[in-house]
Amino acid sequence: MNTRKLIVPVLVAGLIFSIVLAPGLAAQKDKQEAKPQASQRVFIPKEIKAILDEGLTSRQGRQDIPFNIFRTTFLPAQTAFYEVFFLKIKNGDLGYAPAVASQIPAVDAAAAPATAKLKAGFNVFLQFRKMENNLPTQIVKEVYIPASVEADSEGYDPNKEDVYSVGYALFPGNYLLAMAMTSLDLKKIGTQYFEFTLPDVKNLSKELDITPIFLSKDQKDLSTPETVASLHKGCFMYSVRQITPNLDNTIGVGELLDVFYYVIGAQSIDPKQPNERPTWNIEVQYEVTKGKEPAIRFQPANYDNPLVSHPLPMKQTLIIKDGDKERTETRDLGAGNYTLNLKITDKISGNSCTKNFDFTVK
Repeated sequence: MNTRKLIVPVLVAGLIFSIVLAPGLAAQKDKQEAKPQASQRVFIPKEIKAILDEGLTSRQGRQDIPFNIFRTTFLPAQTAFYEVFFLKIKNGDLGYAPAVASQIPAVDAAAAPATAKLKAGFNVFLQFRKMENNLPTQIVKEVYIPASVEADSEGYDPNKEDVYSVGYALFPGNYLLAMAMTSLDLKKIGTQYFEFTLPDVKNLSKELDITPIFLSKDQKDLSTPETVASLHKGCFMYSVRQITPNLDNTIGVGELLDVFYYVIGAQSIDPKQPNERPTWNIEVQYEVTKGKEPAIRFQPANYDNPLVSHPLPMKQTLIIKDGDKERTETRDLGAGNYTLNLKITDKISGNSCTKNFDFTVK
């Protein structure tokens, strides 16, 4: 079976990933948390913080700008994890207006009328708190994201709901995200609260785990990495890699099932030369079932990297009986609801885990 291995992005300071979660994570975490908060810089205006505090206990959000955090995933980021939040927002709630000539790049201004594009500008504020005994406690990070998005004026539908993403790197632990989205003048505000947990690799000495599986529609590398938190429409950034996810977990008949995940807790072999990377020896057995019935069983896939991006062909090999004769025939997996079952084994440590992922073929 052909295996596509994900090209490892360049390690960049801040939120960009390293494949290794270092054994010294606890010491680095304590050192990091001992630092004073960023020189008392103000990331969230006091009036917005007051509104976030109001809904902290009840988790009741403001709805001037309605939005919904409907899904998350996380990926390695040096000694931490990069948590990605996926949001749904209606066009009409973002205040789209015709872009003026000064907002259109000079190279395009002559070719397109000023009304060809609609533009919306707004603020996004992230406040991360620790969760202890199921209660939000100290603030560990505050983030301000100036957001600007565009839409084509032709066919614009104010009721259309688009998917957006925002990500940030944090150490393992239990967190509450208090998120606010406001108009530029801070008069309109929407808030949401979302609890999440980032696992500690130290607790996986005798077992494996994986990050939440998601399907990839498209991936491409950009010339520069993302080093500050930003809001993205229809995709998310991970270092230099721009990923367009398939968050419906639905593919068409004949399409590939491109799974993306990271194996947590696998042991690596140290490089022999200074300029070499560590290597892993991970085996994954994939099987597709429909209910309890087997549909596709793949040959074991082997990876020398715990970050996996693998397009699986949804093809069935069937035995066709024609009288006394039998023949095999390969067909596309038919429409229906299926489960991808994974048995993941670290060939170095011998540790393993089993996971499953539901998807639909239409």
